Amino acid sequence: MAHIKITQQRSRIRCLKKHKRTLDALGLRRLNQSVIKEDTPQIRGMVAQVDYLVHVESVEGVKTTRPARRAKS
Repeated sequence: MAHIKITQQRSRIRCLKKHKRTLDALGLRRLNQSVIKEDTPQIRGMVAQVDYLVHVESVEGVKTTRPARRAKS
């Protein structure tokens, strides 16, 4: 499946609470921070809601598997 890279370009100060929660749900906490998400209609809707705060670009060749965590002894 395709992936998109979402970068927060503008500050969340003086934004609506709803938009701040949307940025949190996308995983964006700081200015110029980027996250890579699957390109789904749900993510696209969230991005459309805060499009004045973020920059979106498509990304190819992303591996989504994470290595298993080791249990603490």
